[in-house]
Amino acid sequence: MAKTPVNWWLWTKMLIVGGGIAVGGPALVRWVQPTDEELFQKYNPELQKRSLERRFERQQDFDDFVTKLKEYSKSDKPIWLVQAEAEKERTKQASVAESLKLAEEMKARREAMRREAGLPVQASSSAEGNGAHSENAAK
Repeated sequence: MAKTPVNWWLWTKMLIVGGGIAVGGPALVRWVQPTDEELFQKYNPELQKRSLERRFERQQDFDDFVTKLKEYSKSDKPIWLVQAEAEKERTKQASVAESLKLAEEMKARREAMRREAGLPVQASSSAEGNGAHSENAAK
């Protein structure tokens, strides 16, 4: 069988069409897609005001996220494991803070009840355990 000649016209058409698709497609998308400013101008005034008010908050949240991500990436472990460990630590600290808050509220309630009853209010938590019994025993 004889070797068929290369169809240069076909290859030229294919390269031109392929280049047109590869370059023209993204160019068309960029031309049709509105910019952030154009979208913002289409908002109603209430949404524009709310968006401007929350802009700093969103930027701060994003900056916090990026700094945490940088901190997590310093570890040899995968980021999602480090993030899960940090979340566990955060919840643990939150529960400790909550229990301390509840203890303070209980102490305040106890002192308020003692005041209402006319009993002496204890000044410190260390005197709470022994001081009350010794005061009552002395009376």
